[in-house]
Amino acid sequence: MNDDFWSRFLLCSLLINYIILMIWFLVFIFARNWMKQVHGKWFQLSDHTFDAIHYGGMAVYKIGILLLNLVPFLALYLIRNS
Repeated sequence: MNDDFWSRFLLCSLLINYIILMIWFLVFIFARNWMKQVHGKWFQLSDHTFDAIHYGGMAVYKIGILLLNLVPFLALYLIRNS
């Protein structure tokens, strides 16, 4: 497997993960009550706790995207073009 394959793989992974993050964010903003109702069937969460969990989850997911997709992609890009 060559550098070009891994660069394309990481770029596709980066795009897919950011699309998932954006869908999560948009559903959280525009369908928050529906999300809370779905989660409320399993957990009794206050609004503050619900918001904090999702905000923290999005932050951890975004950090994971940056560390596991963007940084390796940039490293490969810099190695290939140096």
